[in-house]
Amino acid sequence: MSRKAGVTSAVAAIAAMPLAELRVEWERRYGAAPRHRSADLLRRVLAWRVQADVYGGLDATTQKLLARDDLPLRVVPPPGMRLAREWAGRTHEVVVIESGVVYEGKTWGSLSEVARHITGMRWNGPRFFGLRQANVR
Repeated sequence: MSRKAGVTSAVAAIAAMPLAELRVEWERRYGAAPRHRSADLLRRVLAWRVQADVYGGLDATTQKLLARDDLPLRVVPPPGMRLAREWAGRTHEVVVIESGVVYEGKTWGSLSEVARHITGMRWNGPRFFGLRQANVR
């Protein structure tokens, strides 16, 4: 059996496993019970592991990047911060609060919701309001 066929059949077997079998397979591979209860998540991780075992896992550069603890996971502006963005000839201002942001007197759950309201398109809210730069390639 070729490597590709072996991986394909192993991933198909994982996809068909009920939660109880996924938990057993997890313990067999990792030596401990999974902390997660989501069958979907267990399937994804186990399938990735099968593929990584055959084709190789993450490269050294990616492993080093993931191991760094000085990288912020998320930009979270503090409550009270005002963010402004010019769009279509108008300045749009939001104020950050504990539960989201206030825009035009209405409380919104996220910057992305406000950005979509303003533009009519899906936007990464922190990027729209200048908290995050676009990926440069």
